[in-house]
Amino acid sequence: MTEAQLDSNQPAEAIDGPRNVLDLGAFVGELTDEDDAASDDFSLQGLEQELEDCKTDDVVSMILSKGSSLRDYTRDVENNLRQTELESIEDYIKESDNLVSLHDQIHECDTILSQMENLLSGFQAEIGSISSDIKILQEKSMDMGLKLKNRKAAESKLSKFVEEIIVPPRMIDIIVDGEVNEDYMKTLEILSKKLKFVEVDSMVKTSKALNDVQPELEKLRQKAVSKVFDFMVQKLTALRKPKTNVQILQQSVLLKYKYVILFMKEHGKEVYLDVRAAYIDTMNKVLSTNIRAYIQALEKLQLDIATSNDLIGIDTRSTSLFLRGREPLKNRSAVFALGERINILKEIDESALIPHIAEASSKKYPYEVLFRSLQKLLMDTATSEYLFCDEFFGEESMFYDIFAGPFLVIDEHMNTILPNCFDAIGLMLMIRIIYQHQLIMSRRRIPCLDSYLDKVNISLWPRFKIVFDMHVNSLRNANVRGLWEDDVHPHYVMRRYAEFTASLIQLNVDYGDGQLELNLERLRMSVDDLLVKLAKLFQKPKSQTIFLINNYDMTIAVLKEAGPDGGKIQMYFEELLKSNTAIYVEELLAEHFRDLIKFVKTRASEDPRSGSGQPITASEVEIIVKDFGSRWKAAIELMHNDVITSFSNFLCGMEILRAALTQLLLYYTRLSDCTKKIAGGSALNKDLVSISSIMYEIKKYSRTF
Repeated sequence: MTEAQLDSNQPAEAIDGPRNVLDLGAFVGELTDEDDAASDDFSLQGLEQELEDCKTDDVVSMILSKGSSLRDYTRDVENNLRQTELESIEDYIKESDNLVSLHDQIHECDTILSQMENLLSGFQAEIGSISSDIKILQEKSMDMGLKLKNRKAAESKLSKFVEEIIVPPRMIDIIVDGEVNEDYMKTLEILSKKLKFVEVDSMVKTSKALNDVQPELEKLRQKAVSKVFDFMVQKLTALRKPKTNVQILQQSVLLKYKYVILFMKEHGKEVYLDVRAAYIDTMNKVLSTNIRAYIQALEKLQLDIATSNDLIGIDTRSTSLFLRGREPLKNRSAVFALGERINILKEIDESALIPHIAEASSKKYPYEVLFRSLQKLLMDTATSEYLFCDEFFGEESMFYDIFAGPFLVIDEHMNTILPNCFDAIGLMLMIRIIYQHQLIMSRRRIPCLDSYLDKVNISLWPRFKIVFDMHVNSLRNANVRGLWEDDVHPHYVMRRYAEFTASLIQLNVDYGDGQLELNLERLRMSVDDLLVKLAKLFQKPKSQTIFLINNYDMTIAVLKEAGPDGGKIQMYFEELLKSNTAIYVEELLAEHFRDLIKFVKTRASEDPRSGSGQPITASEVEIIVKDFGSRWKAAIELMHNDVITSFSNFLCGMEILRAALTQLLLYYTRLSDCTKKIAGGSALNKDLVSISSIMYEIKKYSRTF
């Protein structure tokens, strides 16, 4: 028995077991010998894996769960399929008419679709031809666009060429017959553009049209140049008319026609050079004439300050009064003192003097005032002319040709004035004026007068040095006997020196000119030597000292008035005043208290108790003590009167008196101390004047100042 048969004899309970258990025997079925034989041809390799895969199949699981064999189940399935097939055939037979109708309809659809296919194929061919036509049209359009662009470019260049080269009749009428005005200048600009176009463009020169137009353009150019030349000559002639305000004419008339000059410069060079030369010649003569007339008018306003005799060391008594009769006495102080003349530096940028107005008021001015006005007029005129030449002609260099004449006129004037100028203060003022004018021109950023102002400055300094040396030599070569006067008050030569030095120091405050300081030092040495020589002519040493003190004090006072900082010169005279004051104090005290001073200086320093030398006795001191006590107040009064009459400066005299009384108190204090040390000195206490009494007298005289 086979294994399947053995399984079929199993109890029913075993067959009816759990359906979800896979029975391999049932699944395989009964294997016959044929099957075994047949199976020999097949390989069982992989069968176990296939069986494992079938476990999860739903149909196989269902079949196995019913307990039927695969063969039976297969037979049932085949029967079901056969039945289903028969039923399907009956359905097809029933629907045969419908199928025939459907077939006919499908055939008709095929026919229609075939026709549509032919129609669409025709459309496709037509569209292909249209696309080809569009492409051809596109290429033609691009070609036409390129041609249009080229033609527009050619038209633009051609129209520009025609516009630039053509000569309109209206332009010819204006150039030939029109007046030179704003429209005429606009027409000149158009003509200038056409002329430049013809000259610059190389293609134009090769064109045949140029042969027809160029002669006409040349005729117009010549006519225009000739016409504007005559016009400018006429305008330049107006500048020569007397009393013409040149600057107003330049600004209001000529500048409106500056394009005329530019046109001539570009298209009529020879004519332009003629106009340029005519303008230079005209302005040279006009400005030279105007400046010469202005200088002549200023000369009538000049106030003579100094002559060759107005020097510090010259004796004024030797100068003839008839020579000075025409000069006001009040102007003599201006020779050495600066005074209000310094105000000219504060008015440096004021308008120039108008001569006829000043002359009508009968005013006279020092030369530096006239000099400033002349230079101010020159600066303003030069600035205006320099800017006009730059704007109108476009040439700054023309200025120097125009002003060659005016500069020459001013040089001639200065060459006449300077050799006869002996006013050192005026010369220094002019030097400072030139410096300020250089600053003004620098602020204006106008360089046209730089060389001129430098030249004037260079000419002023040597003249100042000459005049200054004349003052120095007048002191060195002074006639001491002729200058000396039996008067201890400040000498007029020293006052001149003090005022002169103070003036120059004041003019050097903001400039720090080292050369001027060296010259002032030379002058100080010269006047110091002269003052000492004058002092020695006094017979009494006391008078010599008083004379020196008065002059030193006066000099210091004048220097302080000029400014708070007198510098080295003031310090020098202060030292001299201090040393001579000490000398005078000793001389004054020796005059009234000679014995007291002699004793204090020679004996008071000795020790009375020492055995060396001659001992100081009470009788020796008693004479001095009683003499002092009997007349000290009267002597102080005499000293006071002497000081009051000797010194012109009251404050200086009181300072000297106080110094003398203080020195007297010191001497008497030493005498009192010496008296207390000697034998029997106590007996003299009743004759000694108390220190407090002397202090009271000193304070009494001190209250006076």
